[in-house]
Amino acid sequence: MGIHIIKMPDIGEGIAEVELVEWHVQPGDTVVEDQLLADVMTDKATVQVPSPVHGKIVSLGGKVGQVMAVGSELIRLEVEGSGNVAASARPDIQSAPLAAAKQPDTAEEPASPEISSLWVSGDREAAVVPSTASNAAALKDKAPQHAGLGAARPDGGKPLASPAVRQRAWDLGIELQYVAGSGPSGRITHHDLDTYLDHGKSAGTVAVRSTSFAVRDDEEQVPVIGLRRKIAQKMQESKRRIPHFTYVEEVDVTELEILRLRLNQQWGDTRGKLTILPFLVRSMVLALGEFPQINARFDDENGVVTRYGAVHMGIAAQTPAGLMVPVMRHSESRDLWSCAAEIKRLAEAARDGHVARDELSGSTITLTSLGPLGGIVSTPVVNYPEVAIVGVNRIVERPVILAGAVVARKIMNLSSSFDHRVVDGLHAAEFIQRIRGYLECPALLFVE
Repeated sequence: MGIHIIKMPDIGEGIAEVELVEWHVQPGDTVVEDQLLADVMTDKATVQVPSPVHGKIVSLGGKVGQVMAVGSELIRLEVEGSGNVAASARPDIQSAPLAAAKQPDTAEEPASPEISSLWVSGDREAAVVPSTASNAAALKDKAPQHAGLGAARPDGGKPLASPAVRQRAWDLGIELQYVAGSGPSGRITHHDLDTYLDHGKSAGTVAVRSTSFAVRDDEEQVPVIGLRRKIAQKMQESKRRIPHFTYVEEVDVTELEILRLRLNQQWGDTRGKLTILPFLVRSMVLALGEFPQINARFDDENGVVTRYGAVHMGIAAQTPAGLMVPVMRHSESRDLWSCAAEIKRLAEAARDGHVARDELSGSTITLTSLGPLGGIVSTPVVNYPEVAIVGVNRIVERPVILAGAVVARKIMNLSSSFDHRVVDGLHAAEFIQRIRGYLECPALLFVE
């Protein structure tokens, strides 16, 4: 027998270190060629490291959440043959955005391009269980069958599942301890949850959490790793570097909503449905033509503000893996339907993990929306090194005095933040008022 060492792969682009975000194997596991071993993450993408050989895992080179240098020892394998062999990970490793690596089995409803600070994760350090035949047999012998649906895992054996599956199980009130996993290494998938629910309902024996008023003293420690760590670092950098100020204005979008519904009735089937976001993008593009200092990026280390003619609009999108900001290039050249199609494509690509790396960088201003959860006011964080972000709150119907009469109007707030080093309060207010003018009189959007 010999030893084969897999080293941390060189992902390119001058990257010297990467973060270890998930192990798919444990010491003692037997692996085959091309079996996934680990996920490692750069600033914008996750790389899946496969095994180049058949063998048995002897040791792992790091813990989940650890930042490791390129070329350091990742995994030590025992293989057939003699002598020690040191080898880097194969050059044809697959690189994909985080959501793709984390959720290969999800089948969720499309996510709208909305920003949120909420994110739920499972216990990452305990999220992998051995999958050898001996362990499987021991688990079957030791664990009693629960409700005929799955074996309760022995003490210390925690279920393996992605954050999205854990969140769904929590929402459904399902104890993952009793759900049999059909994925690699016993990973529990959405299909396993569906099977558990279907069988449990027919037998009347689904194991759910108690809804009584029992005292709880459990607690959970969730490591901040992977994309969540990158988001935290980005937000901290933005707040540390940028002196924010937020300006809030309400907008009467009654006429805009009438126009939007009419356009959808006439052309929705052939050109696609319009949400309010394409109108916002177009109004921002027109307003930025008058306020070029807002469509800019500030290099504060060199003291240089770069103003852009092109409007590369960042669209903040909440995905199962966390917050992403895909970029809609050259928004100034797009009509309403082109904007709508591109926003939809970017949101779906971010959710499914198919967004390209260059689609996550280079924005000159960001648009963020909480959709129906938008509340009354928000204080969005500027996406460094940009100097402005426009936030959209939900539309509500309110009584308004118009020409001396009380009438129902649809009102929406814009909550927008700016970098006070570059954007004066007066200019920020005038910029938002210009957007308001376009939205309250949408015919102006089509005037050349």
